[in-house]
Amino acid sequence: MDTGSNQIEIPFDCRHLCWFCGEPAGNTFTFPNSKQALVTCPHPVLTLPGCDECCKLAAKVKKSTIWSVAQQVKSSLIRRYHKDLAIGVNWSEESLAQSEFAGGSFSGFQKSAWFMYQVAQGRVNFQGWPLVVNGVELFDEPEQEVFTFDGISYPCLLDAIRHYCLIFHLDKNFFISTLEIYTRKRFAEAVRFCRLTLADTPKERAVMLKSLKSSLDAESN
Repeated sequence: MDTGSNQIEIPFDCRHLCWFCGEPAGNTFTFPNSKQALVTCPHPVLTLPGCDECCKLAAKVKKSTIWSVAQQVKSSLIRRYHKDLAIGVNWSEESLAQSEFAGGSFSGFQKSAWFMYQVAQGRVNFQGWPLVVNGVELFDEPEQEVFTFDGISYPCLLDAIRHYCLIFHLDKNFFISTLEIYTRKRFAEAVRFCRLTLADTPKERAVMLKSLKSSLDAESN
């Protein structure tokens, strides 16, 4: 494999953007950037524009393709900005505008909260432009399926599970067990169910889980 770095072809409207998150790019990231990755990476060495934050996050990732690196960067952004993303879960733009924060100690939150959410949402949802080198487009073979829920595209279902467990203080193992019953198509119902059990003991949750399974099995018959 040629170890020289290849500059990708950048669309005119994206020439100043980070390939990972769409924010203004003030840096570059070259991948693969280690002897180990050079052996396993199926595509040429690439240099992409990136913001300082995403470049630092990408440098820590140990994956074999640039697209897998991008997924890990997204996962890191979701964890890092979970409070900003949680604004969109707990509020709507209208409800924030109609809230009674004005003039109080939370008036600053009222003014900036939705903007903070939109910035975080935009970065997580941003999809980098196709990678073209010397007129040839490189294609990805995704390791995992993207999971989209409530306006956010998560790199995988597990990222969504972690996010909702974090913002609602849910028991991760219990939530996964609940989701196995509801399935990913009924993710919202699984979240609501688990939120109702926050004060329950593990034994009580086990009983509720068994009851839920029986109820849904009856529905399908």
